[in-house]
Amino acid sequence: MVDTNRITGAARELGGKLQGAVGDLTGSKRDSVEGRAREVGGRAESLYGQAKDDVRDTVRDAAGQVADTARDIGGRIRDAVDGIADSDDVEARVRRAQGATEEPFDRARRSVRRTADDASALAEDAYGRGARALRRSEGGLSGRVATYPLASLLVAGAVGLCIGLLVSAERD
Repeated sequence: MVDTNRITGAARELGGKLQGAVGDLTGSKRDSVEGRAREVGGRAESLYGQAKDDVRDTVRDAAGQVADTARDIGGRIRDAVDGIADSDDVEARVRRAQGATEEPFDRARRSVRRTADDASALAEDAYGRGARALRRSEGGLSGRVATYPLASLLVAGAVGLCIGLLVSAERD
């Protein structure tokens, strides 16, 4: 499943490219620079969404590793029970089997905790970087819209047209 930040980031990036192109065509350095800044902000948001997807995939992979370890432990227990079924020293063998399964279980538990901590740290870092990049890219947008209302209206219309074309092309 794709994170929504990837989609909105791509849309903002496209809008920034369009605004930059309109600024280049009209000779407005402000629109050109603002468009490039918006494009960078959209790219940062898209990368943030990608990082969230990567963290989600990492956690999913760790859960798979835990399940594999649990299956391995179950197999060891089954083998230990099969081995002690015919033995006179059943209690000693049960204790050995129990000790043999505790270490892999503890190792798996530590591995999952470490992976979860790493994933959490990566997510927090990606969130912080994405938020900072988004704030930097949108800092002066409202003032520039007020300064250049016609260019902003043209850019918004072009973005709407592009999105409409994309949506209608997917239906055909």
